[in-house]
Amino acid sequence: MSEKSSAGGGETPISDFSKCHVGILKELEAFSELPALLSAAERARLVAQRVVEMFGQAVIEHHAEEEEELFPAVLASALPGEELELVKQLVGRLVREHREAEAIWKRLAPAVKKAAKGQSVQIDFAEVERLLRKYAEHASFEEAEFLPLSERILRRNANHMAALGLSLHMRHLPFHTRNI
Repeated sequence: MSEKSSAGGGETPISDFSKCHVGILKELEAFSELPALLSAAERARLVAQRVVEMFGQAVIEHHAEEEEELFPAVLASALPGEELELVKQLVGRLVREHREAEAIWKRLAPAVKKAAKGQSVQIDFAEVERLLRKYAEHASFEEAEFLPLSERILRRNANHMAALGLSLHMRHLPFHTRNI
């Protein structure tokens, strides 16, 4: 036996086995993170899928209902003069905010759709934050300013409120029952 291997002072073939164990244990430690990472990846995929569905269906439909039903009803029922001018100003702002949110979504949608399919993507988080902030501001303004004003204006004439309700109801009927 050589002095190096018998004296224990240097590298031996046995130490190679030991180093190999260190490497294996390090990789197994990383492997232990896999279930959490897979869970996070699945959650990301589901969130992306839900946002794609929500924006493509609910948000676009919501904007259309407001712009085609609510806004015209309030404009038609507003008193001429100051009230009508205020409603026009508010409607203009809300429509601009709808288009802005939709434009941000249009830029984000391709990456989010890929994420919904489980594909690796880069998402512009600044744009995500911008969409969240803008939509929260929009909803808050609409809830605090426009909807209470709309309620007051449309309640003056029960027929106007009923017509809006019927129009919205008709929009939500299944397509095949609309033409009966």
